[in-house]
Amino acid sequence: MEILKIQHLCKTYGTGESSVAALKDASFTMAKGEFAAIVGESGSGKTTLLNLIGGLDEPSSGEVYLSGQPLFSMREQERTLFRRRNIGFVFQSFQLIPELTVEQNIVFPLLLDYQKPDPKKLEELLAILGLTERRRHLPSQLSGGQQQRTAVGRALIHSPMLILADEPTGNLDSRSSREIMELLTRAAHHYRQTVLMITHNMDLTAYADRVLRVSDGQLTDLGGNRDEKLS
Repeated sequence: MEILKIQHLCKTYGTGESSVAALKDASFTMAKGEFAAIVGESGSGKTTLLNLIGGLDEPSSGEVYLSGQPLFSMREQERTLFRRRNIGFVFQSFQLIPELTVEQNIVFPLLLDYQKPDPKKLEELLAILGLTERRRHLPSQLSGGQQQRTAVGRALIHSPMLILADEPTGNLDSRSSREIMELLTRAAHHYRQTVLMITHNMDLTAYADRVLRVSDGQLTDLGGNRDEKLS
């Protein structure tokens, strides 16, 4: 089942001779439960691509379809609401709210949408994240790995169709990195959520079903063992 469709996506900054094409005619699709990694050098356009897919930036041309819904045909307010309900974000810098506890940070997307957390699902998620004993702690009282696990929980709590992870292990040691990658893999293959991750670490692509490369704004599908993992 196709969840994500990127169609002829382009992003150009500036005009005339000073214009810079950050992304050039990118097209690909992702299936439900698929885990794909995007690799590329700094400045290659991979973060631009992720921001466009997440509706955090607008393309110069092209469209992003999530479960058949065209993201940029929506009005801005409608797109913001759609993004909040259907896309989960995991950032390298965690972006937790410092005044909120682990549990409060995790359920925050639900509260924004005036929804009550399902207590059973929250308990299950805290257990999977290994944060049950840390649920009342503030971010400043956590290790980097625990903060990122909290951020992953925040991305998972509302069961989004798509999870976008931007260098999610960039600030972590090898053990914490492995834990985060296992959580993202579980989200894709156990909970059947579609996961798209940016990384500069080629070793982490071993967790993905498929690898995409962005170089000078050009997207190339490097393939992978997608069919084997999704079967």
